[in-house]
Amino acid sequence: MIGRLSGVLLEKNPPQVMLEVQGVGYEIDVPMSTFYNLPGVGERVTLFTHLVVREDAHLLYGFAGESERRAFRQLLKISGVGARTALSLLSGMSVADLVQAVATQEAGLLTRVPGVGKKTAERLLLELKGKLGTEFTAGVEVNRAAPASSDVLNALLSLGYNEKEARYALKQLPEGSSVSEGIKQALKLLSRA
Repeated sequence: MIGRLSGVLLEKNPPQVMLEVQGVGYEIDVPMSTFYNLPGVGERVTLFTHLVVREDAHLLYGFAGESERRAFRQLLKISGVGARTALSLLSGMSVADLVQAVATQEAGLLTRVPGVGKKTAERLLLELKGKLGTEFTAGVEVNRAAPASSDVLNALLSLGYNEKEARYALKQLPEGSSVSEGIKQALKLLSRA
């Protein structure tokens, strides 16, 4: 198994990069979170890797951090989730967001990722529950949302607000607000911002 590669970055073509290590060019698929944090072409980089051997191909996946690779490997263990879906999930959300989605059982956070439907999201939540342990949550604050605030959050996201705006509005709402009242107040807050 190839666990880590260090070398010179030759090419960057999302989601793939080419890394030269001792004269050998490795084509590596990376999540967009890793891609955006790569240095410029011609500079040195180290990637944690995961090799997938199939009958028709050997595919190499790279990650900026060990926690991303562990999350990728955990996702691959789930029936029906292949490397492409796992890479798409890690491109669409950080490991911390994934841990939070699993902890709060928020299927809506996962369905925003292209290629992840409601059934897949629910299966992911069920399969990952309790499996993203302390090594994933180190330094990650998991906030358990009340069911009403969860519905308000999903409503704001479906109306086109980004997650940062929606969470900001949720923090401003009084405790115990109903879903409809919470949505009204959040929309008022966001219209002023």
